[in-house]
Amino acid sequence: MNRRKFLTSTASFTSASLAACSTGSSLAVDASAPARRVGVIGHTGRGNYGHGLDTVWQKIPGAEIVGVADGDADGLNKELSKLKLPESAGFTSYQEMLEKTKPEFVSVAPRHTDQHRDMCLAAIAAGARGIYVEKPFLRSPKDADDVLAAAEKAGTKIAVAHRNRYHPALLVIDRFIKDGKMGKLLEIRSRGKGDRRGGAEDLWVLGTHVLNLVNFFAGKPRTCSAVMWKDGQPVTKADVIAEGSEGLGALAGNEVHARYEMDSGVIATFDSVANDETDGQGFGLFLIGSKGQINIQIDRDPLAHFLPGNPFQPYTVPRAWQPITTAGVNKEETQPDKVAEVHNHVAGVRDLVESVDTKGREPLCSGEDAALTVEMVCAVFESHRQGGKAVSIPLEQRENALTLL
Repeated sequence: MNRRKFLTSTASFTSASLAACSTGSSLAVDASAPARRVGVIGHTGRGNYGHGLDTVWQKIPGAEIVGVADGDADGLNKELSKLKLPESAGFTSYQEMLEKTKPEFVSVAPRHTDQHRDMCLAAIAAGARGIYVEKPFLRSPKDADDVLAAAEKAGTKIAVAHRNRYHPALLVIDRFIKDGKMGKLLEIRSRGKGDRRGGAEDLWVLGTHVLNLVNFFAGKPRTCSAVMWKDGQPVTKADVIAEGSEGLGALAGNEVHARYEMDSGVIATFDSVANDETDGQGFGLFLIGSKGQINIQIDRDPLAHFLPGNPFQPYTVPRAWQPITTAGVNKEETQPDKVAEVHNHVAGVRDLVESVDTKGREPLCSGEDAALTVEMVCAVFESHRQGGKAVSIPLEQRENALTLL
């Protein structure tokens, strides 16, 4: 699949698909049918098993973990014990595990992103029908091109663990905006966590969660203009770390400021400053409308709040933030079990299984969706390399541009 094709494919949520997610439709399990065979790929000491991408399968009806791969032998033994699996289910080579167990579904679980490309390609080549991948998905648009092309050829569905994308409250927010209850959507302001990782690392590890939701509400990006700083000065070649933490590849700086022109006409921004003294409260996005604003905080309960009123007009009467839950705006949560399934990845994995079983339906957070966040991250690096110039998306330069400074 070429880059322009994937960026114009079904990268957005449909209301029907999200509605199905919000109802918490359970998997139909035929007691006489064979178990859904699952392989788990982790790597102790190099990203481990992500945020529960191994144990989630124990919560999926009809799923059976038939193989676990871990390049660290001691870590493998501990994982087998944790999952209560026999020694015969463990492999130190994920290629061998895939070849011998032939799983239908595979978790690519390590948080270290440099391993994801080869692990995904191996799972696709082994005949996996569905892959659930820890975020960030991949570390360059080129890697995404390779994986998406292989998946399309093989008919493999890929879902990525941007778990907030599976949250049923998104449907409530989407409907609220479409009904005009916050007026015209004017802009989206987003931030990373702003801890010690502020800058490029924050953009990758946490910012991709945020950018994924920017895509949901504002569509695909047309351009990106950005600057990167190290201690108040523009990032230069001397600031680049060739291999940053968590297998992210080249990293630099401790401050990022990016501006995206979106297909919808909305302007979206992303900012990350190391140790910004917000105690992580800025991690998320503000949807700014002419009649109010919505604050979405990643992984929080409730996920979002609405503040009514023109955000640009000073006011004298106090206004309160109203929680947004699966039940609606300013209503108590009525489905805490469904929210919990977002946090523990059950919603994402269940949706992947259902998409594999449904011809023509992509996962709610597909490989194409996640590849778009990779494109947006690397667009920041390319724009900075070009002196802050607005660069077109999809990018012509498909690698991490920090290596070219």
